[in-house]
Amino acid sequence: MYATTYHRPKTIAEAVALYEGSEDASYLSGGHTLIPALKNRLAAPQHLIDVRAIPELSGIAVTADRVVIGAATRHAAVAGSQDVKAAIPALCGLAGSIGDVQVRHMGTIGGSTANNDPAADYPSAVLSLDAVLHTDRRVLSADDFFQGLYTTALEPGEILVRIEFRIPEIAGYAKFRNPASRYSMAAAFVSRHRDGKVRVAITGAGNGGVFRWSEAEERLAEDLTPAALDGLALDPSLMMGDMHAPADYRAHLVAVMSRRAVENLGRTYIL
Repeated sequence: MYATTYHRPKTIAEAVALYEGSEDASYLSGGHTLIPALKNRLAAPQHLIDVRAIPELSGIAVTADRVVIGAATRHAAVAGSQDVKAAIPALCGLAGSIGDVQVRHMGTIGGSTANNDPAADYPSAVLSLDAVLHTDRRVLSADDFFQGLYTTALEPGEILVRIEFRIPEIAGYAKFRNPASRYSMAAAFVSRHRDGKVRVAITGAGNGGVFRWSEAEERLAEDLTPAALDGLALDPSLMMGDMHAPADYRAHLVAVMSRRAVENLGRTYIL
């Protein structure tokens, strides 16, 4: 690793001041992307600003229609929250499926969402649950937030503070894991909201990152059963292909995981 100066601010204002006062700085949350990049000398910020000690960035609150989670909240806290389980069981199941025990006790929801890794779990929940993302500067909708592989609407120095998930009428999640990394090779988060709208978000497979599958949404809005997706398929040219799975196989996995997500509606269990 390159030499770097480590900072642990106690407030958002202090973190922003550190960032703006440094020529080359990076925010650090769970560190599951940044630390490996540092170890492999793919990144070399002169200043690391660890935001996990900022109280405003942690915690879980549930209202009548929202689940609000601070950006520095660990995956394990979401997976173990009885309040989240009662409101959105699928969100608990998603959090509990991430990585392994060590990853879940270090990784954060904000880090995963802000990094927008194409194989990350949380972006699918954020998109399917029509979440609202609060930063230190503004409020963003889920549909506007994700902009491509490792790319979001966040500007340099902007901090993701909390995420507000709409509590749906019902939701389900399913993913096919890479057996080594446990990252998603294809996953689907399906939710039907209280206004009757269905949102289907796919992660781990698209060559542009997380995306909504509009054709599946239309079918499930008419019939919220696995059979409604019979015969529906995605164009393999829209899928990623790599050493783990070719594009046509990922397209097949998306269809299978979408059916399983519908089967999992209302449950925490992840197949």
